[in-house]
Amino acid sequence: MTSSLISARNAPAKATAHNAKASTEFGAKLAETEALLRRAAAEFQPVSQASSLGAEDVVITHLINRLQLAIPVFVLETGALHTETLALLERTQAHSRSPVQVFRPVQASVIQFVRERGQDAIYQSIALRKACCSIRKMEPLARALKGHKAWITGLRQEQSNARAEVPLFDTSEEAAKNLAKFNPLAKWTWGDVWHYIATNQVDYNPLHDQFFPSIGCAPCTRAISLGEAFRAGRWWWEDEAAKECGLHVKK
Repeated sequence: MTSSLISARNAPAKATAHNAKASTEFGAKLAETEALLRRAAAEFQPVSQASSLGAEDVVITHLINRLQLAIPVFVLETGALHTETLALLERTQAHSRSPVQVFRPVQASVIQFVRERGQDAIYQSIALRKACCSIRKMEPLARALKGHKAWITGLRQEQSNARAEVPLFDTSEEAAKNLAKFNPLAKWTWGDVWHYIATNQVDYNPLHDQFFPSIGCAPCTRAISLGEAFRAGRWWWEDEAAKECGLHVKK
């Protein structure tokens, strides 16, 4: 990892100050995560990390770089990301040892959707919001994973009830496609994530300093208040059970 990527940020590290608190098992979790990433690189080529550039994903990218693993990173640039996320993407591409590839939606599909349904269609129904996610995320994801044996995500069990049983290694979702999923931070707490970021001075999205624990597209993400659930800021106008875009939904 180059020094500029892990150098201390100039802005006050509010998120690290508030959240960095390692669990008692952190050392064992870190060793388990490193072993899992090494296994992914050694046994499941081609494999890539899917990064949303959130706190979990910058930790994984940092680990991949620090361990010098042959695991490229890809980002789904939906055309609706926050400016802070786009700036972090540029910095990551500039300083990451592993290549960082960007996949974007088919522009004609985006234009057609907006023309037919309107700019605010996502707020009208869950079906329309998921249709937008399909265009901006699912189709580019399919291209990003074409020909892969596995992919790596930042899913954690603590993130939501729907993710409470996320395993470290999963072959259940895409068994028919022979596609495995590694979730190396599955057992990490939010405090573990920020302890790693603080200890290694990892560059992160400044929206985390503004109480955005989960960051997606700008129209679909807001800050959360004290006491709200981790993913309360994602699609906040919808029922809690519907809060997935389709990237990590078991069928």
